[in-house]
Amino acid sequence: MMWADWGTQGMNFLSIADQIAAHLHAEILRGRWTTAIPGRHQLAAEFGVNSKTVEAALRQLEKTGVLVSQGAGRPRLIDVKQAEAIRELRIGFLHLERHEEQRDEHLIQLWHALEEAGHQVLSAQQTLTDMQFEVKRVAAVVGRTKADAWIVCAGSRGVLEWFARQPLPTFALFGQRVGLPMAAVGPDKPPALVEVTRLLVALGHRRIVFMCRKLRRLPTPGTSEKAFLTALHEGGIPAGDYNLPDWEETPGGFHDCLDSLFRLTPPTALIVDETAWFIAAMNHLLRLGLRVPDDVSLVSTDDHPTLHCCHPPVARIAWDSGPVIRRILKWAHNISHGRPDIRQSLTPSRFIPGGTIGPAPVPRAKA
Repeated sequence: MMWADWGTQGMNFLSIADQIAAHLHAEILRGRWTTAIPGRHQLAAEFGVNSKTVEAALRQLEKTGVLVSQGAGRPRLIDVKQAEAIRELRIGFLHLERHEEQRDEHLIQLWHALEEAGHQVLSAQQTLTDMQFEVKRVAAVVGRTKADAWIVCAGSRGVLEWFARQPLPTFALFGQRVGLPMAAVGPDKPPALVEVTRLLVALGHRRIVFMCRKLRRLPTPGTSEKAFLTALHEGGIPAGDYNLPDWEETPGGFHDCLDSLFRLTPPTALIVDETAWFIAAMNHLLRLGLRVPDDVSLVSTDDHPTLHCCHPPVARIAWDSGPVIRRILKWAHNISHGRPDIRQSLTPSRFIPGGTIGPAPVPRAKA
């Protein structure tokens, strides 16, 4: 049996002992062993690992009650009822957009990590964007999907409130989750956004625009958006709808908004949420013949591998996906063991300065 070498892929979320424990548990459920489990040396030879790793896996199963120790030198007994009580989950993913699970590196890593932990992962037939965040449509899709628990990506307040009222365990990955009785995690971006905004103000920028989705602006700005507006105010810049513009969340709507902005009161700095929209903004500036950062400073609130290929380096906000994925794995582990888990947490983010930020352009004198 080959065990995944996560270290070579930058996804060290499950140890070899964790993987072996999950496999042994699955084999017990399949009836391979019914009364006692083989010793660590026999299992180590079967799996091609050292006996200390197998011993660590066996002790994990002891802690959950699946195995019962009889003392040194004697085989561990199997508690089949306890093994059956610890179930593998069918975890439904409710994505923000189509093909998100194929292009988002963090979600790809999370999907693989959950499967390695022994869970079945499936995507809902429709995305939140498909359903326009309408709660009735979300409820219908959830009702048609055979899932024991849900992970909701970037859910609106209304959608997450609905999930919080359901008996199904739900994990909010990003989205407007603060204060709701559900497990959640996301990057702590406000400090980094404040740092970015203060830097832009110090460089002389007065027309700074933050392009983000409607669910992050309405009915009230999210925590990151509030931090941005507060930093503008502290810098002596009146903040309003201009700084958080409304736009139709389609490629056409995004470009129409930028056309309007640059036609009337051209921004000298753009902060763009989500990598796909950031790349669209770069394309738009190129089409307008504007140079970055000479004419417009540009900042991405996400750190995608695509941006690492840019020259000059893109100014961006980065965060480590490892703690996020480990938190979700812990939630799934707790739920599968019948333990409620509604803890919410944040993972730190940091601002990475790049060559796409520069001083505000000097206004040209009128002829």
